[in-house]
Amino acid sequence: METSTLDTVTTTTDFLPLNGTDHLEFFVGNAKQSAYYYQVAWGYKLVAYAGPETGVRDRASYVLQQDKIRLVLTTSLDPNSDITRHHAQHGDGVKFLSLWVDDATASFNETVKRGAKPYMEPTTFEDENGTVVISGIYTYGETVHKFVERKNYNGPFLPGYVVPANAMEVTPVGLKYVDHCVGNVELGKMNEWVSFYEDVMGFKLLLTFDDKDISTEYSALMSKVVSNGNGYIKFPINEPADGKKKSQIEEYLDFYHGAGVQHIAVETYDIIHTVGELRKRGVDFLYVPETYYDDVLDRVGHIDEDLDALKKLNVLIDRDESGYLLQIFTKPVEDRPTLFFEIIQRKGAKSFGKGNFKALFESIEREQAHRGNL
Repeated sequence: METSTLDTVTTTTDFLPLNGTDHLEFFVGNAKQSAYYYQVAWGYKLVAYAGPETGVRDRASYVLQQDKIRLVLTTSLDPNSDITRHHAQHGDGVKFLSLWVDDATASFNETVKRGAKPYMEPTTFEDENGTVVISGIYTYGETVHKFVERKNYNGPFLPGYVVPANAMEVTPVGLKYVDHCVGNVELGKMNEWVSFYEDVMGFKLLLTFDDKDISTEYSALMSKVVSNGNGYIKFPINEPADGKKKSQIEEYLDFYHGAGVQHIAVETYDIIHTVGELRKRGVDFLYVPETYYDDVLDRVGHIDEDLDALKKLNVLIDRDESGYLLQIFTKPVEDRPTLFFEIIQRKGAKSFGKGNFKALFESIEREQAHRGNL
């Protein structure tokens, strides 16, 4: 069942102050072509590059930015590298959920002291634009949290990256920042990772959803949402629950071959414009039947937007005690049925669309059935 509060989480002493999401780095099979997709379809601007032309011999990385969202797409140039192995096992997916901090050394020391497995000791990187300190710890699966301290840096991204000479002109679709990132973990592991975020990173449990909240006739999942002290970082953690057929979480775990980032929710201030643009550019979204809209206003009450416009775009609506939200989910953006994106506009609501779970779950099950994976 849902917890009783949706208020912004606060802690008396936040030993791990986080300023927000610094960047999300994907390991992909072809970073150049992936970067083209995110520029043309999503309106991200190519702002930085590192590769053989900049003295990096084993990889190529493209940095894409739209407002406060940074995506880094990295591909291996070495068949024997860990990037190559990671991609062979998982396909295209998120390797680094990097967090913006004021002190990467203290962030590392405090979390390791509390039980985090070190990924990267605090390391200083420097070029003519200043210095950046980066450290890192492991989380679920092979996912890593990097702590990025960039207060003494004014370059395009990080030392070693350059501004591309031939970046194409793009038209943004109105994406603003990362709202939350969702992780899928194995059966029985959800509480373990919730405890990790509570004990190691000082997060607090914000919401709980059980298999009665998120289920259909055929499948179900369990989910808990953790948030850091100032509420800037929110991580829902999902695990499968018993059902008659294979759940979306099980399908993800089968094809990703382990735990990992399931979806990234990105905020817009005008979802009608954003989704309209994305649809024009060929981005595919999950389908919810038109009957969803027959009584949706009876459930959520007054909204500012035109219902017909939302219905045409298949945008969903939900409300909590703080307001309402508008949301829509893409189909998987990789060849494997793994990672996807959520577009969300919050009109006061602090929750995650509980009233839409059943409709979304049924929509995902239809896609699973098309793939032969239900």
